[in-house]
Amino acid sequence: MLIASLQNPRVKAVVRLRQRSHRDDTGLMLIEGYREIKRALDNKHFPVELYVCRELFQGENEGTLIRQCQDAKAEVLECTPAVFTKMTYRERPEGLLAVAPQVKRSLADLKVPSPALLVVAESIEKPGNLGTILRSADAAGVHAVIVCDRCTDINNPNVVRASIGTLFSLPVIETTSAEAMEWLAAKKIQIVAATPHAEKVYTQADLRKNTVLVLGTEQYGLSSKWLEQAQEKVRIPMLGQSDSLNVASAATILLYEAVRQRAPAAH
Repeated sequence: MLIASLQNPRVKAVVRLRQRSHRDDTGLMLIEGYREIKRALDNKHFPVELYVCRELFQGENEGTLIRQCQDAKAEVLECTPAVFTKMTYRERPEGLLAVAPQVKRSLADLKVPSPALLVVAESIEKPGNLGTILRSADAAGVHAVIVCDRCTDINNPNVVRASIGTLFSLPVIETTSAEAMEWLAAKKIQIVAATPHAEKVYTQADLRKNTVLVLGTEQYGLSSKWLEQAQEKVRIPMLGQSDSLNVASAATILLYEAVRQRAPAAH
């Protein structure tokens, strides 16, 4: 099928999936771009539809990806450049846009090894920051990311984009702070809260045991409920005039300190 009309119902349905309410109503999400779709496929998160515009392809491997989607029973639909540009949410589209089931996992399904390394992201507002946290968590070998009291949902297209598909490569759970705290306590996982008001510098905390690194909103930081539950509060030194870091940058620094401590040479 070649879709050439901007008024095609499928085109309108894809555009509506940019809205969280429509994603939640349908249980679907958008995955755009070669790397993102490939990572979803590699982690057995299969699309149900794949929209293709060959004039916009940027590489030579798109054909293989299309065949993989077909093998996974996805419906492949060809589009004109005008139609694809209408559906895309990227400034420089690559000619590949998938519709897939939402990522839905629960704490009850989560099994982590010991010593576990987890991240809690509380009320992160910007999809780009949440996606970058997922990307850093994947790179650092984190066992799971728990998104609490969400402001932006993990199935937001810009979360998928900023994570470069790592949303599909590690367990990501949405829940409430209360449920997360109860689960962490049952698993005996120490809570290490990042706050600029802490006395202890992050390198002084022992991150080798079961640990969850907890980060809060971009503007206000962590809520009092997480600060009260934390066994450790740590700060990243700020030597200039700024009093805080971007939350994704802070997450990366803390995660790689945990990686450093857990490396065999660090023991």
